[in-house]
Amino acid sequence: MKIAVNTQLLIKDKLEGIGWFEYETLKRITRLHPEHQFYFIFDRTWDKEFIFSSNVHPLRTKLPSRHPVLWYNHYNFAVPSLLSKHKIDLFVSPDGFNVPKKHKSMIVLHDLNFVHFPKNLPYLSRKYYESFFPGYAHNASRIVTVSNYSKQDIAKSFDIDPGKIDVVYNGSSREFVPLSRPQKQEIKKKYTEGMDYFIFVGALNPRKNIYKLLSAFDDFCARSNRDVRLVVAGVPMFSSIFFNSKADHLHHKEKIHFVGRVDREELARLVGASLSLVLPSTFEGFGIPIVEAMYCDVPVITSNITAMPEVAGDAALLVDPYSIESITNAMLQMADSEKLRNKLIKRGRARREIFSWDQTAEKLWTSIEKCL
Repeated sequence: MKIAVNTQLLIKDKLEGIGWFEYETLKRITRLHPEHQFYFIFDRTWDKEFIFSSNVHPLRTKLPSRHPVLWYNHYNFAVPSLLSKHKIDLFVSPDGFNVPKKHKSMIVLHDLNFVHFPKNLPYLSRKYYESFFPGYAHNASRIVTVSNYSKQDIAKSFDIDPGKIDVVYNGSSREFVPLSRPQKQEIKKKYTEGMDYFIFVGALNPRKNIYKLLSAFDDFCARSNRDVRLVVAGVPMFSSIFFNSKADHLHHKEKIHFVGRVDREELARLVGASLSLVLPSTFEGFGIPIVEAMYCDVPVITSNITAMPEVAGDAALLVDPYSIESITNAMLQMADSEKLRNKLIKRGRARREIFSWDQTAEKLWTSIEKCL
């Protein structure tokens, strides 16, 4: 069979959440299924790192598609033209975009944040998602998503039969492993003057709730007699003005360390040396940092809404993300109780077994086979 994959998010040194999903699953699937031919569709020059095996054939559209103005022509004309030319049996799109229904397709919809928080997106992107993504979902032969929460959300929001939607959990990359005590000390010395720290990982956009996290940490510093820091690993999606302004008005801003975007290996070390992950998002379709922390033997504080309780199970302190006090109290509990941290770490070791990229790739392939 000939399977084409929308791989425009496979960009060297710039992989984000969906990009990592593509990288980890496609690397395994293409190597495990040499009997099939895979056509990776890029919108610019690709890196040879992403041509995982001899049965992967890179294709490139004539124009890039990084702007809403270009999306319509890209998915209605440029990509379909390649599908017809190469007589593709199935088009797989890991980022939710789709082609006209005459081409058999399977899409991965990771979440519907654009439905619930449309104002968090630039205007043109929001309008495009609102106009076309419901149709993309209906046109697909099957839909894959990353949590049962998202499955029910997609079925309800787009009026789609839940039987058409498969749940395929995310995994954790091999870099995320427990650190030794000397390794932890080295990282803490490098980033926080040797002090313990909480860590937040993710893009700095409103649904990540970074505003309330900063306020909660400020309150934590006022109420705790321990010198614990906060490391923020991520960059603003659109504008940094608000974040800089928010940090400037905090009483303990000198204890917050914005490290920006770091490579995968360094991020794993930052997570592994932390006192706890704090992910108080107001919306997540999954929440990969939760699983990455578990693989690092790091306890987790996360929200009690959307997909986060499903992923965290009993291995995290769950908070009300709309309550600064709730987040602060969890941070105080985590910092003050080694017994609590050890209990959550132990539970995380058991919980993490259900999340691996090997399982993700296997289940994604099962969904592909249903289409074929």
